[in-house]
Amino acid sequence: MKAPLYSREGQPVGEVELPQSVFGVTPKRHVLWEVVRAYLLNRRLGTHKAKTRGEVKGSGRKIWPQKGLGRARHGDRYAPIFVGGGKAFPPRPRKYGYEPPKKVRRLALKMALSDRAREKRVLVIEGFEFPAPKTRSAVTLLQNLGIAEKKALLISGDVNRNLYLSTRNLPRVATRTASEANTYDVLNAEYVVLDQASIEKLKERLK
Repeated sequence: MKAPLYSREGQPVGEVELPQSVFGVTPKRHVLWEVVRAYLLNRRLGTHKAKTRGEVKGSGRKIWPQKGLGRARHGDRYAPIFVGGGKAFPPRPRKYGYEPPKKVRRLALKMALSDRAREKRVLVIEGFEFPAPKTRSAVTLLQNLGIAEKKALLISGDVNRNLYLSTRNLPRVATRTASEANTYDVLNAEYVVLDQASIEKLKERLK
């Protein structure tokens, strides 16, 4: 598996061999689905809550006599059938997330990267170097790579503050380090751009 190699300015300079152990795995839809689903569920806050009739604040006076009026018997006015009453089965705070096994998460990331590599959507750059945090520099680089109008994920080997600050205002661009890259971000991007250092970091992380 090979990917095009670009200079730091985004000019093509050749090709680079991608490690088969990371970029040559056959994707399986169910594994990808399970990991992406877990990722999205873990993002849910689960802070929704409504009050039961016992939690609604107000008088507990019996609203009418038990017998004699021909109406159904009721206690206070906060039963679920009344306006302003509590809910019968209200939502309660809960955790939606769960963690798939570590081996499954690693496998899913390799599958996602392999899928993008198979579709020729993995680009390798010699390094992300921005002398200063400027959005214009990031836009110029993406234009040179031919993906200025595409959703792109930029993966650097280490924390690159200027890269992050230069791309954070671009709505279709996400930036991650090799240790932060995840299956959802890879599948959510049309193109994955890695620097050469990140390839070795991913290989070490996913071995």
